[in-house]
Amino acid sequence: MIFIFPFIAIWLIGGFAIDIESLEIYIPILEEVDTRVWGGLSLTFIMAIFAMLFCFPIGIFLALGRRSDLPVIKYSSIGFIEFWRGVPLITVLFMASVMFPMFLPADTYVDKLFRCIIGITLFEAAYMAEVIRGGLQALPRGQYDAAKSLGMGYWKMNALIILPQALKIVIPGIANTFIALFKDTPLILVVGLLEFLGMINLAKTNPEWLGFAAEGYVFAAAVYWIFCYSMSRYSQNLEVRFSTERK
Repeated sequence: MIFIFPFIAIWLIGGFAIDIESLEIYIPILEEVDTRVWGGLSLTFIMAIFAMLFCFPIGIFLALGRRSDLPVIKYSSIGFIEFWRGVPLITVLFMASVMFPMFLPADTYVDKLFRCIIGITLFEAAYMAEVIRGGLQALPRGQYDAAKSLGMGYWKMNALIILPQALKIVIPGIANTFIALFKDTPLILVVGLLEFLGMINLAKTNPEWLGFAAEGYVFAAAVYWIFCYSMSRYSQNLEVRFSTERK
């Protein structure tokens, strides 16, 4: 259910709801909320979950591209991965927020939140690609030869034989990347978006909350720990379910 939350949140904050009478027509019956005033834990979830949903498939294609026999695809994937891995995430967010709009036509506007989501997604996809590549390299060559002997093409072989085995091997690495992504979301504070931790920083400037900064940070630490630990435990359950340990 947590993965459905961003879509519901964007739908409602965007000012739309379902027409109860027809159940088919979608009409703007709520007041639209500008993304510049979005904030809090909901913004953290929106950023993190959208980035997780898109960085995973992009990482798969990059990992396959890096192992491709076609030089153009291989070196393009290598260049993309190494570029994003070599740039700090703060720099990526700054470029997405400040520099990127300068290269757009004067009458073109791309929402800042959308730009930041794209930046975080591409950044984490590079790390995800290396995690998945490790799983691909761990498979014995015989798996590829067996799939080819059955007459499978490249995409069918990877979809049915190679990737299911490779992804099972790297479940811990995938979970680690998702946890790191979730903990990286407070960095959007540098571009003026106030997610969960940013709202706590803003609250401590309120005279009514003076002297309670420590409690706010302790609460934030507890929330991050709960969600990160939950992802870690879920990945461990997946490992047991799919029996990733080699005996």
